[in-house]
Amino acid sequence: MHASTCAHREYPFGTRLRVTNMFNNKAAECVVNDRGPFVEGRDLDLSYAVAKEIGVIGPGTSKVLIEVSGRDASYIRKVKVQAGDRTGPFAIQVGSFTESVNAIRLKAALKLKYNNVYIQETEVKGTTYYRVRVGNFSTFTKAESAAEELGQEGYPAVIMKADVKI
Repeated sequence: MHASTCAHREYPFGTRLRVTNMFNNKAAECVVNDRGPFVEGRDLDLSYAVAKEIGVIGPGTSKVLIEVSGRDASYIRKVKVQAGDRTGPFAIQVGSFTESVNAIRLKAALKLKYNNVYIQETEVKGTTYYRVRVGNFSTFTKAESAAEELGQEGYPAVIMKADVKI
């Protein structure tokens, strides 16, 4: 809320943006660290700090100019592989949560770009986990390519054997 952050549907996490309010020419820098907005007709969700800095707290929305000013490479994630066998099918795990609402939110964010996103519910030592996965991929090469893309976007990507046949 108080950091200079924002949410965008497509820019990779870590993308630095300069956002200028077109009505008053006030500008601020922010870093994409979330997906959204999930409201029709909106392109960007600003943190409270950035919204206050450019003067959109009162009106709530404004026409803005968005300029990419770079990227924080620390958001890029390396792909991990848990599949020893290179015969498919494969899935890419992007998150694992004990609260289903968190998995549902991540799935919605991923579905903005990927159409094969699902949540797999599993129980480990009496605790239910909601695993968000992308897949399934018939070959390791296809899974690796998708995982690299997810990692470049800022998502943690773990390639694993899929539990479901293609």
